[in-house]
Amino acid sequence: MSSYSPIGPVVGIVGAGQLARMTQQPAIALGVELRVLANTPDESAARVIVDTRIGDYRDLGDLREFAKGCDVVTFDHEHVPTDHIRALTADGIAVHPGADALVHAQDKAVMRERLTAIGAPCPAWARVTSTADVSAFADEHGWPVVLKAVRGGYDGRGVWICREISDAEDVVASGVPLMAETFVPFERELAVLVVRSPHGQGVSYPVVETVQQDGICVEVLAPAPGLDPEEAAQAQRIALEIADSLGVTGLLAVEMFQTQGGLVVNELAMRPHNSGHWTIEGALTSQFEQHLRAVLDLPLGSPAMTAPVVVMANLIGGEEIFHRYEHVMAHDPGIKVHFYGKQVRPGRKIGHVTALGDDLETVRARARHAAVYLTTGEYT
Repeated sequence: MSSYSPIGPVVGIVGAGQLARMTQQPAIALGVELRVLANTPDESAARVIVDTRIGDYRDLGDLREFAKGCDVVTFDHEHVPTDHIRALTADGIAVHPGADALVHAQDKAVMRERLTAIGAPCPAWARVTSTADVSAFADEHGWPVVLKAVRGGYDGRGVWICREISDAEDVVASGVPLMAETFVPFERELAVLVVRSPHGQGVSYPVVETVQQDGICVEVLAPAPGLDPEEAAQAQRIALEIADSLGVTGLLAVEMFQTQGGLVVNELAMRPHNSGHWTIEGALTSQFEQHLRAVLDLPLGSPAMTAPVVVMANLIGGEEIFHRYEHVMAHDPGIKVHFYGKQVRPGRKIGHVTALGDDLETVRARARHAAVYLTTGEYT
């Protein structure tokens, strides 16, 4: 038990990854005290947040002990059991987002059922438990079929594109609860970040384009280049309507496909999101400050951009890279570098860089140069 005595409102964050870590900076300015529940003392946020408690988010007793003295509890990830969240709420603890909302980010089938019911644009889908179910779905909707793990899975994991029934056999045999979706022939991937407070105020950030590589987001372009203003407004409207219909409190990231036939909702996340890291320097109110304002039911901040173009590039894997700061900072004093305090390993997001400016091509080249050099030591 920590002997730390807070002097401001206490926001407890279950999970101690980079999202909790990046929430610390706006919390300092707002006079908000953060408390994090970490699995181990060397996790990303645990390295920088004084009031760190060690425990298991899957253990209700640990969650109850952690929540004592918190003004509100929120999440760094979506893996806390739904029943545990309901138990905390029954204990009189303010939890944002609540269980009834968060389940839609935890269970993809529940999400699809609800989004379909409220009329959000979605691909055709069905729960499947056998190869016969997959075949029947393909007979109706055609190949390829996308199989998704109903729970868990991110950065391309838990998703299988099946072009024939033999591709689905091992996936079905694994016993993982699955759903099937039609394959969406998209032109590009977009993301809309919105925030909603308990009293119902909502705001939307500009629509961004996310660039994926091997199922992992490598770049975010803000605003999405060349996006028709009417389609951008439609994407924001869809995201805000989803937040309101699901009763979201805090951040909601709505990942979408842009297709020839219009927008299609792909995934939801109810927390600060990788597609919104650009807002730290690129918006008047960062997504992390916005999330704190929302869960404390404070008036929300302006989501307006601070520059015409912002590009965020993820730092993925690589080697030990602190000795490469000098080149990056000397080459481009305007580049902003963020590291997450994580051990480096292949395929892992260990940080990001952000560049701001007036011209997309120039700003994108600056961000790419910094990201490539920091992770490989090579010039672009």
